[in-house]
Amino acid sequence: MDKPTVICLTPIKNEAWILDRFLQCASLWADHIILLDQMSTDGSPDIVKRYPKVILLHNPSPIYNEMERQKMLLEAARRIPGPRLLIALDADEALTANFVTSPEWQTVLTAPIGSVISFKWVNFISDLEHYWTSPYDYAFGFMDDDSDHTGSLIHSPRIPIPIGAPTYVLHDVKVIHYQFADWDRQESKTRWYQCWERLNHPQRRAAEIYRQYYRAHIISHEQIHPIPDCWLQGYYEQDIDMTSIRRIGRPWWDWQVLDLIDKYGAAHFRRENIWSVDWAAVYRERYDKEPTNSMCDPRSYFDRLIHYYLQKTQPYYHKLLIRVLDQILKLFGW
Repeated sequence: MDKPTVICLTPIKNEAWILDRFLQCASLWADHIILLDQMSTDGSPDIVKRYPKVILLHNPSPIYNEMERQKMLLEAARRIPGPRLLIALDADEALTANFVTSPEWQTVLTAPIGSVISFKWVNFISDLEHYWTSPYDYAFGFMDDDSDHTGSLIHSPRIPIPIGAPTYVLHDVKVIHYQFADWDRQESKTRWYQCWERLNHPQRRAAEIYRQYYRAHIISHEQIHPIPDCWLQGYYEQDIDMTSIRRIGRPWWDWQVLDLIDKYGAAHFRRENIWSVDWAAVYRERYDKEPTNSMCDPRSYFDRLIHYYLQKTQPYYHKLLIRVLDQILKLFGW
């Protein structure tokens, strides 16, 4: 097989906080970087203009739909002729810099058509000196054979994963993830996720949603490790800053949550863990006027007590007793 064209597939929305770093890193290994911008308002499209490998597409939909956006990215990639290696990353991700020297990367470049490439996901924490990872491998790469992509609205596979496809699991080269490096941004995103679940999966219990989206709160000290030099050294040699976080105002997810509270009413989200924020103040910050609808915390004393219980027991939620107690919460609508 001829050497494949390496194509990075990335959806973006308001990623100016990290987009420069992402594009500098991806430009070292990708022949093309296809970005699908979903109505960014933070100047992300202007940043993109500085990078010649970028193909910028526009997603005009106001709806969050991972399946649809991955389809658009795949269709764009498949307009590039010849064999294609697809690597699907988000803007807050990067390959570890040792891809340059690791034999694994050469193995990836010569993988058979239809192969799935899996990586470990290493989550940098806020000191940007340590990380944690899950025990699972994630499919980020695909040696394209034009297979159909089967996705979902949220938390979707990023690439086609055909049944029976050969899978290469990389151990040296990993995917760096910066989501947890900015905790305020992460908390904002988690609030939005909970509201999305309430609207799109109204049958789901609030306690179940909480347990899913606060898994990062159960990482123990034993799971935190120093970042190896080889993961970043190659980027430093290219004068790429890998250890600063740029904060650009309030995360856009807060504006989204604000609009949802205004549209559906605070009571609709009373069991979601979003009420540490003064939403009336956020409304005034955005619109410079008083909200016409109530943005006050609608929780009862009992609701607050359940949120306290969920927070305190989250590190132990896998234990049998906590699972039993969580089942009892069903009796109270939780």
